[in-house]
Amino acid sequence: MADESISGEYDVVVVGAGIMGSCTTYELAKRKKSVLLLEQFDFLHRRGSSHGETRTIRITYPEDYYTKMMFEAYNLWTEAERDAGYAVYTKTGQLDFGSRDNSSLAAVVDSLQKFCIDHEILTPNQVSSQFPMVEIPNNWYAVYTEQGGVLRASKAVAMFLSLAAKHGATLRDRAKVLEVKSDGEGVLVTTTRGSIRCGKCVITAGSWVTKLVKQIAGFDLPVVPVHTTIAYWEVDPEKPDLYSNDLGFPVFLSYEEPLIYGTPSVEYDGLIKVSYHSGAPCDPDTRSVAPDHKALREFVSPWLATIFKGNVRHEVPVLAEGCIYSLTPDEDFILDSLPGKDKNILIAGGFSGHGFKMGPLVGRIMAELALSGSVVGIPMEYFSLNRFSNDPKGNKKNYGAQVHLT
Repeated sequence: MADESISGEYDVVVVGAGIMGSCTTYELAKRKKSVLLLEQFDFLHRRGSSHGETRTIRITYPEDYYTKMMFEAYNLWTEAERDAGYAVYTKTGQLDFGSRDNSSLAAVVDSLQKFCIDHEILTPNQVSSQFPMVEIPNNWYAVYTEQGGVLRASKAVAMFLSLAAKHGATLRDRAKVLEVKSDGEGVLVTTTRGSIRCGKCVITAGSWVTKLVKQIAGFDLPVVPVHTTIAYWEVDPEKPDLYSNDLGFPVFLSYEEPLIYGTPSVEYDGLIKVSYHSGAPCDPDTRSVAPDHKALREFVSPWLATIFKGNVRHEVPVLAEGCIYSLTPDEDFILDSLPGKDKNILIAGGFSGHGFKMGPLVGRIMAELALSGSVVGIPMEYFSLNRFSNDPKGNKKNYGAQVHLT
């Protein structure tokens, strides 16, 4: 049966049903607003950035504002789980490591100390004693915090979709947005399934956000879709439990270049997820979904051979799949209104591979922007489009190593 047409009037229309759009819709519905969530593909599709088994969550950031924001993000995850009646978060602990002169890792320690967050600073010998399968170089050190873990990604998106509907939101997929027009008093959203009138429109279109904003406003958003690869590697079959969170193996993040991150074997028995923060610009509509095995061999395989002392089969992964994220020049988010559109069209994008963990908080921010035009308790200057006017090249923060994407 053909999809029914969509029409009507809403307080807010949200475009894009990944983690950010689902959380934004939930927050608006909780506030008793009439809200419509639109998705161009099927709900829970695998073409974007929100699908899959897991994403990591941590409180360790070189930037104080992200560390502070994570306090609220954790609370919002807990509230949503309570509302849903089931869990999507598994606590594992977080192990960050890098060289003694790594400015990013030093900034992480400074932030942990500033906010009085319990942590341990470990020497290479202490790392190997606490985590026998890991061996970091003699000129490195590690930072361990208990506030880290994994989020069940697709399950989490499904949870927020369900919660949004529970609180009265309308959800429609297979409805591609063709046009968004603001007339100063409201917004007309035209889709392949009909047109909708709303007071505000929030665009959370992930890797399609640049294309969509260009199409509807002729504005070049500084967000680049990047194709990357997720990979799972086989651990020593005689010692599989050492890599399980049941025995305390944590989520980990190496701050040297290339940045490498991974999780314990919580998804597949005997496999750990280890991937890299790198990739090539792509078109989200035409990109190959194939994994980049060349990049895995170049970045991840030698790292595994060194850090895991040969206890992980590093030649080829057991499983690998392509993924995509949307990168801003400075790797901070964009949470703002569209320039020249009377503040009626809002954008949440450019999450640069580290936004999933903050999904519920981004939802709260975008709901408040849509309803009141301001946000309480968040340093919004870091997420404003104006920052690219002040720094046209959008230079990355001077921390040395790249520090995002988990």
